[in-house]
Amino acid sequence: MKGSGVGFVATLFASILLILNNGELTKAYDPYAVATTSWMSAKATFYGGQDASGTMNGGCGYANPFTLGYGAQTAALSNALFNKGLTCGACFEIKCAITATAYAKQWCYANSPSIYITATNLCPQGSYGGWCNGANLHFDLAYAAFTKLARENAGVIPVNYRRTPCKKSGGIKFQLNGNTYWNLVLIYNVGGGGNVAAAAIKGSRSNFYTMNQNWGMNWESYSNLVGQALTFKITLGNGRSATFYNVAPAGWRFGQTYQAAYNF
Repeated sequence: MKGSGVGFVATLFASILLILNNGELTKAYDPYAVATTSWMSAKATFYGGQDASGTMNGGCGYANPFTLGYGAQTAALSNALFNKGLTCGACFEIKCAITATAYAKQWCYANSPSIYITATNLCPQGSYGGWCNGANLHFDLAYAAFTKLARENAGVIPVNYRRTPCKKSGGIKFQLNGNTYWNLVLIYNVGGGGNVAAAAIKGSRSNFYTMNQNWGMNWESYSNLVGQALTFKITLGNGRSATFYNVAPAGWRFGQTYQAAYNF
C-alpha cells in the first residue's frame, strides 16, 4: 500500500484540535490520512432488485436506507469488512479493477468513474457463492451502485476500494427507542468517519453513561433519563470524538428522532 507522507503530516496536524460550533471535536490520530490514499482489492456483486427494496432492514439497523438519507448507493459488507457492525455507516470509494483480468475488461464499463457508497448491511456467511465467507473482502452492492461499474449480468467483478470521509447534510441524528429504563439509540447521518465506535449518553441531571453496541448502529444504556435533556458523546472508528449537547429536549419521546446542530 502506498500513501502520501506529506498528506499524512498535513492532515494529522490540521486535525489535532477542531472546535465546531458548540461541539468539542478532537482527535489524536486519523487513519484516513493513510486510508484515503491506500487502495485495497476486493470483489463485488449486487443484491436486491432494481428498486433496491431488497436492501431494507439490514444488519446495521437502518431499516429503510431511503428515509434515513442513504439512498441506493449502499452495500452489504462481508464479515471481514463488517466487523460485527462497527463498520456500519462508513463510506467507501469503489472502482472496477478493469485491468485485473480479461473478465473484468469484458464486463466492466470502460473508463467508468468511481462510485461512493455507504455500508448499511451485512452479507452473511453462507450467502450465494460464498463470497462473503471467512476473510473474503467483498461488497454486495445495491443494484443501482453495481450497474454504475459493470453490466448487470457480470456476476462477480474485481474492484479496488478505499475508505473516504462521509459527506452528510445537516447534523448527526439520534432515533430514541426503548423504554423508561432502557435507552436504545440508533445513531445515523454521521459525517466524517461515518462509523461509530463508542457512545455515551447524559441527562441534564446525570453523569455520562457508557452505551454498549446492541447491534449495528443501535447503542443501548440501562438508565432512566426520561424528563431530562439528552447529551451524547460519540467517538468514531477513526478516533475522532465529539460531544453533542442537549440534542433532545427534556420533553423528548420514544420513537422520535432528534438532530444535532452540527456533525463531524
